[in-house]
Amino acid sequence: MPHLVVLYSPNLEAATDMRALCRQLSQAMLAQRDEAGRQLFPTGGTRVLAFAATHHVVADGQDDYAFVYLNLRMAKGRSSAVQQQAGEDLIAAVRRHFAPIFETQLLGVTLQIDEGHEVFDAKHSNLHPLFAKPA
Repeated sequence: MPHLVVLYSPNLEAATDMRALCRQLSQAMLAQRDEAGRQLFPTGGTRVLAFAATHHVVADGQDDYAFVYLNLRMAKGRSSAVQQQAGEDLIAAVRRHFAPIFETQLLGVTLQIDEGHEVFDAKHSNLHPLFAKPA
């Protein structure tokens, strides 16, 4: 955790580089700091995943409208101020990335952040030790 899932209409693929967006969002996430200046999200647990919706209708479906839905899921324990700042930084990155498209195409963007209350949370990873820094 955290995982940022990006769901988007496939009509955006010809207009932008979604892999570049994923990298920009990952960088924005890894740049986040808590009130003590510590990295907010662990590098080894950070995921940004983007998927084109195979089937979609946007608004009234009468035009080739586009959408991007981003959902950041993070573990509990971060302050409201830190959550707010993360959201503002992520939406700023999204706005920068899609700025050229907003000039030529109708596009709706939604970013939601969910804080987990897991009923089951299992992890199996050998990535965390790779990024762990000795204290």
